[in-house]
Amino acid sequence: MNRRECLALLGMIAALPASVRAQQPDAMRRLGVLSVTAAEDAIGQARSTILVEALAGHGWKERDNLRIDWRSGGGDRARIARLADELVALKPDILLAVGTPSVEELRQRTATIPIVFAVVTDPVSQGFVKNLAHPGGNVTGFTDYDGPLAGKWLEMLTQVTPPVRRVFVVYNPATAPFAPLMLRTIEEAARTLHVTIEPAPVNDAGSIAALASRKDGGLLVLPDFFAMANRADLLAAIAEARVPAVFWSRTFVEEGGLMSYSTDSAEQLRRAASYIDRILKGAPAADLPVQNPTKFELTINLKTAKALGVTLPAGLLAIADDVIE
Repeated sequence: MNRRECLALLGMIAALPASVRAQQPDAMRRLGVLSVTAAEDAIGQARSTILVEALAGHGWKERDNLRIDWRSGGGDRARIARLADELVALKPDILLAVGTPSVEELRQRTATIPIVFAVVTDPVSQGFVKNLAHPGGNVTGFTDYDGPLAGKWLEMLTQVTPPVRRVFVVYNPATAPFAPLMLRTIEEAARTLHVTIEPAPVNDAGSIAALASRKDGGLLVLPDFFAMANRADLLAAIAEARVPAVFWSRTFVEEGGLMSYSTDSAEQLRRAASYIDRILKGAPAADLPVQNPTKFELTINLKTAKALGVTLPAGLLAIADDVIE
């Protein structure tokens, strides 16, 4: 084959539709990953390992037939926006957005590159997809929230002895735009449980430290990557307040929080890998339904309960997936 024929063949390949090119098994494909957690954070490292292993299970091996461009925002919204610019400029075959801010920034920058998301709350009301069954557009993925969850968090908190009658709901309005949805569910449950609810927004070190003064109730920490990125300060303030708290992630409980009821983010990443595989093989993102979580886990830290001087009902301990003593 002479040079002219070679160039013509390359031009023909480049002109093929993405669905056809995707069927070429030996082609190096490119995945851009934007996560809100910091790269050096233990959670971010664990999620990266899970994703790589899950993709390999589908035949996509890093540095073999898949190049992965990793970007981590560390809970900084401005940084996440800059990293979204970088990733879209690389023109990857597909993007993975981990966390709500990642989806928001990426979808503002491309309507053509497929985006799979994970660990995201209420993608319909946030405008990411048209509906769960038929997302439309270039975005689909896996949510980390099921409607009754928020009420369950509040119910758990009211089972603590001595009883909790006032609950401060902690979230950052800038990084948890879905908080009003959860607050409505919590307020509805509060009427039945006879509990007073009070929002406690946090957005910087000072507002986190102020939580130490909330000594007349309990704390309910909503899903929020700001809270995750600042969890050491948050847990320190809660420990100083000496009040019971419930979280959406077991990570907080492993690091000293009282209890959590959460979805399994590892499962979401494994499921996201399956969508990445299907899209790389030609499936349109618009045809893949958004899926809600299917696995939940209850984690309790008895050591923390003893330090706080509170007790938890035997029934709650009996159904816990993990009890830290």
